[in-house]
Amino acid sequence: MDDVLLDATPLSADELHDMDRYWQACNYLSAGMIYLRANPLLREPLAKEHIKRRLLGHWGSDPGQSFVLVHLNRVITRQDLDVIFISGPGHGAPATLAHSYLEGRYSEIYPDRAETEEGMARFFRLFSFPGGIGSHCTPETPGSIHEGGELGYSLSHAYGAAFDNPDLIVAAMIGDGEAETGPLATSWHSNKFLNPARDGAVLPILHLNGYKIANPTVLARIPHEELAALMTGYGHNPYFVEGDDPQTMHQTMAATIDRCIEEIRTIQARARIDGDLSRPRWPMIVLRTPKGWTGPREVGGHKVEGSWRAHQVPIADPESNPDSLKLIEEWLRSYKPEQLFDKSGRLIEELRALAPRGDRRISANPHANGGALCKSLDLPPFEDHAVDVKVPAATYLSPTDALAKYLCDVMRRNMTSFRVFGPDETSSNKLSAIYKASKKTWLALAEESDSDGGELAADGRVMEMLSEHTLEGWLEGYTLTGRHGLFATYEAFVHVIDSMFNQHAKWLEKAKRELRWRQPVPSLNLLITSLVWRQDHNGFTHQDPGFLDVVTNKSPDVVRIYLPPDANCLLSVADHCLRSRDYVNVIVADKQPHLQYLDMKAAITHCTKGVGIWDWASTDQGQEPDVVIASAGDIATMEALAAVEILKGLFPDLKMRFVNVVDLFRLMPDTDHPHGLSSRDFDSLFTTDKPVIFNFHSYASLVHKLTYRRANHENIHVHGYAEKGNINTPLELAIINGIDRFTLAIDVIDRVAALRGVGDHAKERLRDQRIEHVTYAHAEGIDREEIRNWTWKSGDAG
Repeated sequence: MDDVLLDATPLSADELHDMDRYWQACNYLSAGMIYLRANPLLREPLAKEHIKRRLLGHWGSDPGQSFVLVHLNRVITRQDLDVIFISGPGHGAPATLAHSYLEGRYSEIYPDRAETEEGMARFFRLFSFPGGIGSHCTPETPGSIHEGGELGYSLSHAYGAAFDNPDLIVAAMIGDGEAETGPLATSWHSNKFLNPARDGAVLPILHLNGYKIANPTVLARIPHEELAALMTGYGHNPYFVEGDDPQTMHQTMAATIDRCIEEIRTIQARARIDGDLSRPRWPMIVLRTPKGWTGPREVGGHKVEGSWRAHQVPIADPESNPDSLKLIEEWLRSYKPEQLFDKSGRLIEELRALAPRGDRRISANPHANGGALCKSLDLPPFEDHAVDVKVPAATYLSPTDALAKYLCDVMRRNMTSFRVFGPDETSSNKLSAIYKASKKTWLALAEESDSDGGELAADGRVMEMLSEHTLEGWLEGYTLTGRHGLFATYEAFVHVIDSMFNQHAKWLEKAKRELRWRQPVPSLNLLITSLVWRQDHNGFTHQDPGFLDVVTNKSPDVVRIYLPPDANCLLSVADHCLRSRDYVNVIVADKQPHLQYLDMKAAITHCTKGVGIWDWASTDQGQEPDVVIASAGDIATMEALAAVEILKGLFPDLKMRFVNVVDLFRLMPDTDHPHGLSSRDFDSLFTTDKPVIFNFHSYASLVHKLTYRRANHENIHVHGYAEKGNINTPLELAIINGIDRFTLAIDVIDRVAALRGVGDHAKERLRDQRIEHVTYAHAEGIDREEIRNWTWKSGDAG
């Protein structure tokens, strides 16, 4: 099959003429956004007072994007298609904004930017202007689910939007600079996970305009045959639309999109009618156009159109250079705005007729406002999966194994709106019970041995690929279009998606705070497991709990962190997170067997409060404590409890209060975070003047950051991960980082005035024990039996 449809001419002369004029209107608006603050339709000679004082924006990719949008409108209208558009090129908002304005959707949402001359002036002025909107496809942009603040995620977002959306087509425009990123490179493989029987389709459009900010792009400078082989190797059927003559390009693009839609429908019919679930070769388009197409060809003796100089603002000095001002006017008038817009400033009727109607408009498609389509999950009672806890801290089991059984029931009840994502670690993270509800999605080749525990199926709902970037992109696209999911990953490697998390949190914050027209979407749920304190053979590289620090930098309106100490608390937290909207929920829970502390009733109460005193582990009942011992995290909690037991044996009269933290943001003041505690409530837990020995899962500085304004902050002494470790036993790792029971007990002795002096001999014995346990670990390769199987032995437990 030819990959260039050169001889096809599907457009009539009238269609060609009108589509080209619609495209020119888009280009005019895109350029106007960059330059104009007044005189939006050039009804008087352009003067420097009509030009913005500071010129910001990116022109280079806009004409190519607008070209695609015009052609998508044609097939949407002709075939009544359900289409959304994802703009991958950086700072590519002018094209999508112009498109939404011409469709009328922009003015519906923002009446102050009406389809009038005055409204257009305001529309232009507010682009990249203080008090206005940015040059990315920000949440303010109708029809957008992808801001593109960092390049690389457009294609994974597109596939996430297509999963479980059988009638949807997602057109993903990929910039050729973006195509050089690692996340984009891995996301080409998403087509091995798209099931044509139940999912929608993704139409990737690789836009090669040749340049990034100041350099050529790799894929634009390799031979046609090599690029075609690359796309074919990724599993696509590539079509090439190349050139700079609008008349020819319109015909070729129309024929190519028609062919792609036909292939998509054929693939889907083969799967849905004939039951053929073998992996298809989906179509994709390579669009090669000049950078800054239709813009100024030359400025100051330098080539602009078709060069890197078209990337941002092609003519940069109109305020001080009359020749530049004249050149801008000639450029803008070349689009003939007087023939495109009527006297009121509205697009003329024959061009308005080219746009789809109602929700079929790309800028009004409800999938791009996912909360409008979202349905709550049908959640089973999580209490049905409760772990039997008769005595606190007496039995060990894997918290994530208990969670997996609950998630299995969640998936069974929500087989079109819930998926679990993970990088080849579902079983490793003790979540394999999920496979009883659904296997792993896999449409690539399968071998006979794969059926022996491989759990692969074309209709699977567990999404596994060894790319955290792609998985996160899928989940973001899935939740932003109104569905629900959970992403489980190793703690050390969740950092791979730091910047993706940052951008998603910013999107949620903007949408939640300022855009009432955007409906709340399901929260993005991250399960962080395989934790720092249980790395055994993995070593130092797998020891980094610092993702929590990244999360706390984001707006308190959209981020939540939970450190459930046991399985019942994890179940309660997971249920809460799956019900929530507009958050990024981070749940920290290990996969290894851990002590279980609370029965389900107590766990629900504890998680509802987010922080609380464990009376059974405290000795201060009815009295003021001598010391508060606090914990957050599973191993941190166990070691803190073991320290309490040691101290009870050494100093029976010592009054200790044990506090456990599940919701990390409870440490903050209620004036700074919605989950924060009031000063009175915080002080009633941690006192105003007593030493607090806080054993923390992550870096100690984070607790200080959250509590620095508390009255008793100078007495809060935090033990946490101190960036020390290698191939250690669990206790050895705790000892070298100072979160072990012996170090905690020593710290209590040092901080409680009544124990100074009388506790010196006890401190010496505790120091000896640390040395003895490290020596034993180096000799035997494991911790002692009393450490490996430690349980709470105090007679008043429970």
